[in-house]
Amino acid sequence: MRLRSPLDRVVTADVPVVDDAAVNEKRALDKEANLSTGLAGADRESNDSSDEIDTTAQAGVQRIEAFTKVWTKRDLILAYVCIWFIYFVDAMQSSMSNSLVVYVTSDFMQHGLTATTSVLSGLIGGLSKLPLAKVLDIWGRPQGFVICLTCLVIGLIMMAACNNVEMYAAAQVFYWVGYNGVIYTIGIFIADTTHLKNRGLLLAFASSPYIITTWIGGPLAKAFLNGPGWRWGYGAFAIITPVVCSPLLYLFWINTRRAKESGLLPARPQNNRTAWESTKYYAIEFDLLGLLLIVTGLALFLLPFNIYSRQPLGWRSPLIISFLVIGFVLIIAFVLWEKYLAPKTFIPYDLLKDRTVLGACILAGTLFISFYIWDSYFFSFLQTVADLDVTPASYVMNIYSIGSCFFSFIVGFVIRYTGRFKPIALYFGIPMTILGISLMLKFRTEGVNVGYLIMCQIFIAVSGGTLVICEQIAAMAVTTHQYIAVVLAVESMFSSVGGAVGSTVAAALWNSIFPERLMEYLPEETKGNFTEIYGSLVVQRSFPVGTPTRTAINLAYSEAQKWMLVASTVIQVVSIVSVLVWRDVRIKDFKQVKGLVI
Repeated sequence: MRLRSPLDRVVTADVPVVDDAAVNEKRALDKEANLSTGLAGADRESNDSSDEIDTTAQAGVQRIEAFTKVWTKRDLILAYVCIWFIYFVDAMQSSMSNSLVVYVTSDFMQHGLTATTSVLSGLIGGLSKLPLAKVLDIWGRPQGFVICLTCLVIGLIMMAACNNVEMYAAAQVFYWVGYNGVIYTIGIFIADTTHLKNRGLLLAFASSPYIITTWIGGPLAKAFLNGPGWRWGYGAFAIITPVVCSPLLYLFWINTRRAKESGLLPARPQNNRTAWESTKYYAIEFDLLGLLLIVTGLALFLLPFNIYSRQPLGWRSPLIISFLVIGFVLIIAFVLWEKYLAPKTFIPYDLLKDRTVLGACILAGTLFISFYIWDSYFFSFLQTVADLDVTPASYVMNIYSIGSCFFSFIVGFVIRYTGRFKPIALYFGIPMTILGISLMLKFRTEGVNVGYLIMCQIFIAVSGGTLVICEQIAAMAVTTHQYIAVVLAVESMFSSVGGAVGSTVAAALWNSIFPERLMEYLPEETKGNFTEIYGSLVVQRSFPVGTPTRTAINLAYSEAQKWMLVASTVIQVVSIVSVLVWRDVRIKDFKQVKGLVI
């Protein structure tokens, strides 16, 4: 007999609605939820309206509610100052790393694997958030934060010490599990300490450092490349990051102690389990087998699209065929395990039955698929075809970060004062995304003026700042406080899987189009250097602009980029449908959290 998940009790429609049809739909959904769980919607509503700690919530949720009851306004302000600086350092490191990655792969003569290095790390980084959500809910927010910070530092150390692309890719797994986890944990903390109507604005505040670090990442990367080398770029942040995170950890510790002294913390249940029993308990609680099946299955299924061109027989290679077959079998095994055998499922299917949550998750996945298709080789394009140096190329690349973070403030204010998010996404965010990507089809070619590329980046940045805020608010608006961590983990899982799929599509298109066109366009005198030219951005840039070889390289880039942009534009059809299915929820006066919050 299957164990019932706490998510079986999610009430997905206990929110203000817009019209009579929506009211009727709310009643029908409430009735269905109450029949399956025995939990009356009126009871949940009265519980949420009270400022008492929810004793039915999981221990981690009770602890954060106790935390917000004992801390002072000064602590609240200090916490957000700490969060801003953590985001600043992480954004600066991430911006620098985006500029360094092409030089890392080129150092090992594997420039074509630039997108491939992020496939496995993107998958695991996203899928790990569901177990992390359980850590945050069962153990607590500080414990999850420390675990993620440790993974991040290990990843930075491994990247600084790597000797090949394979080790760099493995280091990326640790880094992105840690980086995504730190940002995710902070996002949950923001949700814990803000009213829903203000949450978009505070999420925008937390990401605002990207506006500044955009101008720092490129010069910083160049300084390391021209100075001690890219390895020290990663090594330096392995020291800086934990130092910057320490003040927030201290705030966690001191206020947890206050809550304990006040008698507000839930008593820890006595644990008489043996080591083996504890291992078995947590393996079931976190659905470890399901996690391993889906991560391994997706990785083996997606990797062949990235590496087939490097196999002597291409798609007929035994390695490629075995990866595809085993990956597909493991994905099917995951589905069967989750449906028939898992005591506790990895993916909260009951939560995904809500059309607003599912629509928000699909939108997140679609946006990341589209983004990684057109973005994966954009930095290389800017340095070769547009002939920009590292610093100006990084500025163009990071227009998205600047614009999306800046415009998310505007979206946060609009949501704050209107209490609406669906019209903003549907009538503004989606059209701007389609406009920006489709215009790049015309302008991302050999000989184009960089100003047109900047214009397209601005359009996409504005839409990105709109849709990311709206999708997260949509997912959180239809659930209660104790399920926020899980619902954001699911949304993030879709984003990361989408990113992995997008990187895979980008790598597959690149490896099938670019080398073929490059060999076709190269003049006879340099065809003998094909392997070096294909494998290194540095070698590509070594040929002066206007020479036949550089022109051939630029034309091959343009051809590959064209088909990437076609794929990126077409996938936006799914984005339109995913927003249309959202309920038009009004969140202006919706109370979701307790204690001293913003």
